[in-house]
Amino acid sequence: MGPVSRALTIVRPASYRSLRQPAVAPASNATMESAPDHPEAVTRLRQSHEPPDVVARRGWRYHHLGIPTNVPRADETYLEQFGLYVSGFPTSPYGIEWMRFEASSSLHPLIKSLPHVAFEVDDLDSALRGQQVIAPPGSPSDGVRAAMILVDGAPVELIWFRKPGS
Repeated sequence: MGPVSRALTIVRPASYRSLRQPAVAPASNATMESAPDHPEAVTRLRQSHEPPDVVARRGWRYHHLGIPTNVPRADETYLEQFGLYVSGFPTSPYGIEWMRFEASSSLHPLIKSLPHVAFEVDDLDSALRGQQVIAPPGSPSDGVRAAMILVDGAPVELIWFRKPGS
């Protein structure tokens, strides 16, 4: 084998548009077109170096990324009320949680088929106001309340944890 080339060529379709340089400069008062009916829509477009609005303005904190799978994994925990096995979160430095569903799971089809991002919130009921809830608040474990909302066709989990001593 010859030497390894360090050059990287990126091939993009002619229709590709850089996220950093829109084809048309947005008006300074442009709103997020992907979610105009959502209360979290902002009055300007987010720059690539800025955190999402729910992090910057609402104080939501990244918790995990849930990924549906059909493959049994080591150290699964079974959550009977959801017909769901979870694994990976306690050992993942990135917060990846694998989710394997039983055929009889009554959870929303999008939760069972699409990955979701989860945010910790200080007040779950307040965070759910105005949202399209696809899994109402429930308690997957002691001291935890969680719900799933639908944002631009993607499931998003909101989680509240009882603080120690409360």
